[in-house]
Amino acid sequence: MFVRRRAAVLAATAVIGTAFAPAALADESPSASPSPSTSPATPSGLYGSTDPTYDGVWRQSLALLAQHTVGVRPAAKAVDWLTGQQCANGGFAAYRADPATKCDTKAQVDTNSTAAALQALTALDSDDAVTGAAVKWLKSAQNKDGGWGYLPGGASDTNSTSVVIGALEAADTDTRDLRSKDDRTPYDALRGLSVPCDEDGGGAFAFQPDKKGKLAANADATAAGVLGALGEGLVTEPEDDGKSSAKAPKAAECAGGNSPAPKQAAANGAEYLVGAVAETGHLESALAGADDQPDYGNTADTVVALAAAGRTADAGKPLAWLKKNSGPWAAQSGPAAYAQLIFAAHATGTDPRDFGGADLVKQLGATGPAGKASGSSDPSAGAKDGKDGSADNSAEDSGDDGGVSVWWIVGVGLVGGIGIGFLLSGRNKKQQRP
Repeated sequence: MFVRRRAAVLAATAVIGTAFAPAALADESPSASPSPSTSPATPSGLYGSTDPTYDGVWRQSLALLAQHTVGVRPAAKAVDWLTGQQCANGGFAAYRADPATKCDTKAQVDTNSTAAALQALTALDSDDAVTGAAVKWLKSAQNKDGGWGYLPGGASDTNSTSVVIGALEAADTDTRDLRSKDDRTPYDALRGLSVPCDEDGGGAFAFQPDKKGKLAANADATAAGVLGALGEGLVTEPEDDGKSSAKAPKAAECAGGNSPAPKQAAANGAEYLVGAVAETGHLESALAGADDQPDYGNTADTVVALAAAGRTADAGKPLAWLKKNSGPWAAQSGPAAYAQLIFAAHATGTDPRDFGGADLVKQLGATGPAGKASGSSDPSAGAKDGKDGSADNSAEDSGDDGGVSVWWIVGVGLVGGIGIGFLLSGRNKKQQRP
């Protein structure tokens, strides 16, 4: 969830203020996204009330997927809004203000928005024509090395490759045998982005190699890479669901050499994440020149990754930290933040309706159109008083800030005429340009 929000590199100074414009070309990713300005007219059906230019599809997809996960049937107009964002070629851009207009460079299709939308719409059993077109577009955007970059043709990165794997797997596409023109699979690409065991940060994933081909350990990319290497999406089932065979082998130390098998790469990445949260229970990230700050979104992603790797017990400490500390952050950040916390709760078998005393389902529902309670296999998904998932579109519990989230994968526009796609994130990672 991937998504995973990556380097808070926002390309529109009108949205975030000129103070952050230089960060778009910086190597070090800022830790948190600044609060964007409120959109004067939030589209009907869209979750969150802030400017959706950079994260409309992303936050909507996560909100709908999270509701489905906890047994809430999203409002039809919310689903219709998302499907209406699809471009004629099957892909999705971060946001299209006027879906009637043709997709172009002002609404550039990207892999992350498309993958998030595909996963949500697949879970909601949307029309095969919609999901099939998205699958076809994602396949067409695969790089020769087997992976994906944020924009078609961009250098492969761990986060984009992983979120696409999860989406394609959710749509019943066998990614193990999805080969590029150079006969490379997505897992070949991920292996190439795994830091060798004998190097600093061994076992972690890098976002991308630097200009010299060096791989730098990155917690953000590692949380994504663990899920990708396991073929998992944004939603991971609790350990007792009978799917333990899909979990990564537990590893006390990095193993597998310079080219570990996918499950071993996931185990190595999980071990790195355990160490990253061992002291404080959370990840940290910082804006250039600023003090380190807690990284709530990537900590939530770490919980999901550890649970997916069969390390639920090790996810306990960061989960407890999130229960105690994530409330104000989620209220400020909006629907995608609530969704990330719901994914973390679900992955660990925790009740999202009593998450450190907070009802995440109600809080998410308050940021958009009212959904309806429905059946679910989630043991924590039963409706309470028939009201779970309802919304009054008020700002209660939501903070009215859903436009630019600080974690899993949000596309940004063009920077000064340079066509570079970036991702928003609260994770501490190096942002390398293709």
